[in-house]
Amino acid sequence: MNQTERNQSILYKYIPEKAVPTITEWIIQFDFKLRIKKSRSSKYGDYRPPTKEENHLITINYDMNKYAFLITLIHEIAHLSNYNKHKNNVKPHGEEWKLHFKLLMEQFLIPDIFPAEIIIALRKYMNNPAASSCSDINLLRTLKSYDILGNKILLENLPLGTIFQFNNDRNFIKGEQNRKRFKCKELSSNRTYLFNPLTEVLIINQASLHNNKGF
Repeated sequence: MNQTERNQSILYKYIPEKAVPTITEWIIQFDFKLRIKKSRSSKYGDYRPPTKEENHLITINYDMNKYAFLITLIHEIAHLSNYNKHKNNVKPHGEEWKLHFKLLMEQFLIPDIFPAEIIIALRKYMNNPAASSCSDINLLRTLKSYDILGNKILLENLPLGTIFQFNNDRNFIKGEQNRKRFKCKELSSNRTYLFNPLTEVLIINQASLHNNKGF
């Protein structure tokens, strides 16, 4: 198996099948290394320009659905393309990057690759793409509808007053929505935090929680 075939076999696991040939070509054309990383709460992916030791590097979190993975990958390839043309002389998510992102993304906006509702949300987002797709609540909500949440649930779907767990070990109670985010109180510290409505959380059984606390 040659390198191109290896790249394709990996990509088939993470992005829509019809997008694989083009992305495989881009890995060669743009000459970058793609690394699949464990989940990072601070970002979905990133791009690093070449150094003396290493060529262009793009990293993407492994745990996104195939549509979110592809959008994030194209986002980072747009950074690479923008760097090749402008180096560090323009803003990371300025008008130059937006143009590169739009040009790269346009050819993927077909039903063979994305469901119709994602194409509609993406076209609205592409009117003025931001630093992260998660900043567009409509696009993020559409993408998350294709996630497999398991025993988790989106915060916006919880009733007010529900106790939930976030980040595996922190327990909160859901409060009122403040503009775009929900005010939630952490039980251990009594401090209030603002949460994105589309945060994935775990519902906590209150009786079990009280028993564990010794109440």
